[in-house]
Amino acid sequence: MAIDDNRRILYPPMHPFDDGMLKVSDLHTVHYEQAGNPNGKPAIFVHGGPGGGIEPVYRRFFDPEVYRIVLFDQRGCGKSTPHAEIKENTTWDLIADMERIREHLGLENWLVFGGSWGSTLALTYAEMHPDRVNALVLRGIFTIRKSEIDWFYQSGADHIFPDSWERYVAAIPEEERGAMVPAYYKRLTSDDHQVRMEAARAWSGWEGSALSLFPDPGREARFAGDRFAEAFARIECHYFINGGFFEEDGWILKNIDRIRHIPGVIVQGRYDACTPMRTAWDLHRAWPEADLKIVPDAGHASSEPGIVHELVSATDRFRDL
Repeated sequence: MAIDDNRRILYPPMHPFDDGMLKVSDLHTVHYEQAGNPNGKPAIFVHGGPGGGIEPVYRRFFDPEVYRIVLFDQRGCGKSTPHAEIKENTTWDLIADMERIREHLGLENWLVFGGSWGSTLALTYAEMHPDRVNALVLRGIFTIRKSEIDWFYQSGADHIFPDSWERYVAAIPEEERGAMVPAYYKRLTSDDHQVRMEAARAWSGWEGSALSLFPDPGREARFAGDRFAEAFARIECHYFINGGFFEEDGWILKNIDRIRHIPGVIVQGRYDACTPMRTAWDLHRAWPEADLKIVPDAGHASSEPGIVHELVSATDRFRDL
């Protein structure tokens, strides 16, 4: 397949026009920001991880003349406090936080944009609050089924990245490697700071090495940094060992009829090793009304040119809804 040389690119860098902290529980305070047009079409960007936090580049998937862009750091990561905290940190807490932010900002509804774990949260939010969502833009689909977690953290992706996998498993004694997520969870919740950090760097480094079709040393270094790795690894592992806190495996796909009336675009890299295309295909089959855009020369990262093209095209498409 020929690759289109006229791909869309990100909008220019922009600064927030609003930045704040919202108390969402006795323990947690969530950081949020707004960028673009204060009177524009509301859109919320839901970051990945869990535990990834927001970055300035995420604002640039939206036309700043048209969109009022809302971004927030989920509990325990980014500028939200307390850092790396897993207490009172569940999918349902995050859904409630999104509603608190919407109400705090006085918004009736919004476009919801999420990639990777962000797609999990975006789909769940839409299924719980379909009247608050006027469009969905999703990337690198992840529905936190056990098979999806096992693929990347137990057996599957190791066949593609055996070199990086060796570093990931090296942090766990051989006799515990039959259950990698529980083994990591034990260390990531240890009272020993050094034990926690060694496990966090190994977990986060593994994921950072496998996100894109081509290596990105800068991203890998950022993922291995202590502050990022601590929140990213602890919170991810916390969610994964608890199955995303859903009452049954596959809950999102089983409840997809709640949102089939919502316009949507599903963007998926053909060679995504973190969240393989199987899940996007399952979502497409369950929700045929949404447009599936398969990017032939991309992995998982939102920064890959073909992924950027499809995501910016999608937000442009929904500008007038």
